[in-house]
Amino acid sequence: MTALQPVLDALYHYPVKSMAGRRLDKAWLTLQGLPHDRCWMIADVRGRFVTGREYPELVRVQAIPAADGLTLSVAGRSTLYVPNSAFDRPADATVWGDAFPAWEGAAEADAWISAFIGAPLKLLWTGVHTTRRVRSENQVPLSFADGFPLLLIGQASLDDLCARIGRPLSMARFRPNLVINGAPPYAEDRWTRIRIGDAVLRIVKPCERCVFTTVDPETGSRGLDQEPLRTLAAYRRTPAGVIFGQNVIADTEAEIVPGMPVEVLEARE
Repeated sequence: MTALQPVLDALYHYPVKSMAGRRLDKAWLTLQGLPHDRCWMIADVRGRFVTGREYPELVRVQAIPAADGLTLSVAGRSTLYVPNSAFDRPADATVWGDAFPAWEGAAEADAWISAFIGAPLKLLWTGVHTTRRVRSENQVPLSFADGFPLLLIGQASLDDLCARIGRPLSMARFRPNLVINGAPPYAEDRWTRIRIGDAVLRIVKPCERCVFTTVDPETGSRGLDQEPLRTLAAYRRTPAGVIFGQNVIADTEAEIVPGMPVEVLEARE
């Protein structure tokens, strides 16, 4: 029996960290990941990142990027365009202990977000070129993403998790950039190098999951049953934490398009 050929099933980016993701028809993949992915971030007044862990309602906000700015919208509030030129002051930013310079100054956006959330917050921008780097690989640029440029999840892995829980869950809960179909559940745990089109990618380490996965991406509310984290903890717990999905770094730049075959170049036994 011939093995199925894995394919790139979907591409997503998340222009503002913790806000709604956007599905892409194609993308130019770089060392930093997908275009506009987490190039903006919500922070407290000290520049420390805040996310859907603290404010789950952030997932309801749509953020549409452009070359010169960002448009924010959510039900019940007026739409706001935020030009990149509004970010006119250097700012200290912190993400998971990484301290690095970013840009602030978009006062209208700060007021819009603060009013929506009900707390004093501000919108930060990485700038045209981020100064942050992946901790373990100083040559790899990094936006406001947690620790790596890309997150990959197999569709069969989510299907298996949903079967264990007993109800369907959206892939949006896990905020992947790359969704792979046509491989067995958790096959991505073994992969170390893959090729999609002309892009060669390295699977670096598993992604540890947190309470953010319990937030419904449609409603912005946290599930009282603590799913899917409760079920994941029963069979995906490691010394590093509860894992689901793989952190990835692109070694080559190329256009990638859903439907492209995924070639496994190297895998662990």
